[in-house]
Amino acid sequence: MALYIIGLGLSDVNDITVKGLEAIRKCSKIYLERYTSLLQCSIEDLERFYLKKITLAYREDSEQGMDKIVEEARDKDVAFLVVGDPFSATTHTEIYKLAREKNISVNVINNASILTAVGITGLHLYKFGQVTSIPFPENVPNLETPYNVLMKNHEQGLHTLFLLDLHPQEKKFMTISQALRILEKIEMEKKRTYIFPEQIVIGCARLGSKDFIVKTGQLKDIKEFDFGYPPYCLIIPGKMHFSEEEMLNLWK
Repeated sequence: MALYIIGLGLSDVNDITVKGLEAIRKCSKIYLERYTSLLQCSIEDLERFYLKKITLAYREDSEQGMDKIVEEARDKDVAFLVVGDPFSATTHTEIYKLAREKNISVNVINNASILTAVGITGLHLYKFGQVTSIPFPENVPNLETPYNVLMKNHEQGLHTLFLLDLHPQEKKFMTISQALRILEKIEMEKKRTYIFPEQIVIGCARLGSKDFIVKTGQLKDIKEFDFGYPPYCLIIPGKMHFSEEEMLNLWK
């Protein structure tokens, strides 16, 4: 008996690995985390493909209720499905650690992650600094962290990847335009010079899917661009190598 933490990839049912699919089909209980990202297919699509019933696990289930999920794996095989790669979010590290602490067998099956998919922009992955998220302001009234991370990365010439907040249960997804306006607001309050209308930024939508979008340009223009449906992420590049600049020209 074991807990399987399985990455689903970034797009649809076809992104599951062979190893992941074999594990799912042998499990008695299947959970799908429903708060760190968004697949481009429905739960029903997954159930038909896996030939299994899926139980949705929302943030409260996975963070406070993970003990229940782990305990179920003591006497049966349980799958915990994660959009992207299992360890792209710290919550999933916690469920792995909890299983190990309880001496419950746990297996991890990796998959594609947004942290590597952004390589399609042409920016060198090893030149990304600290990754940060931008939450909805109503949830964090005195929001400064994403801006502070940008400053720290910028001073070292590093690129900054912003993961944008989402609440799938409420069908609420932060857009790239909203994220840029939040950064502009913090900039105005801090009276610094890290965010300005002519700054080059990169907006990405649905990376890993057939209809992905990467768009680069000045902040004032990207803020007005329609990226279609979610999920989204935002990149503010640091000091670029000429090969990075050449690749970015493809996305203007």
